[in-house]
Amino acid sequence: DSSHLGDCPICCLPLPLDAEKSVIMMCCSKVICDGCDYANQIREADASLQQRCPFCRKALVFTDEERNKQKKKRIEANDPVAMTQWGKKQYVKGNYSSAFEYFTRAAELGDVLAHYQLALMHHYGDGVEKDKGKEMYHLEEAAIGGHPYARYNIGCNEWNNGHTERAVK
Repeated sequence: DSSHLGDCPICCLPLPLDAEKSVIMMCCSKVICDGCDYANQIREADASLQQRCPFCRKALVFTDEERNKQKKKRIEANDPVAMTQWGKKQYVKGNYSSAFEYFTRAAELGDVLAHYQLALMHHYGDGVEKDKGKEMYHLEEAAIGGHPYARYNIGCNEWNNGHTERAVK
């Protein structure tokens, strides 16, 4: 069974829930499992090849300026994964209005992680008014997409509201 993250596009195995065990390639916004990334690195090192993305084969970039340029190019192409990543970066900087904008655009394109981030913003009131209705809407969208923490949060909410039968589903 796949997770909400889907499958590795190289080996077709489900991506791990632990984000530390996969890598997002900024050139194509594909999430690659660490095993495929490592195998690609070994192949390139053994053959003395230039480092490239294991999916799209574009040359890897190593400076922040080049990475940001690639991210912005992916955002302009309406890539929801790139929008969510950029939104997270803005959120960490404390730029909540920009983060909200990127998360909203990514959620409109169906990104499950963006829905979860929007739910958290509405829960904590980060850059937006606290709104339980919008929080639950985004949690439900994320849960439908298979996000495990969204499912957990919905279950906790149902439990706290006395709907124990619904909470344990």
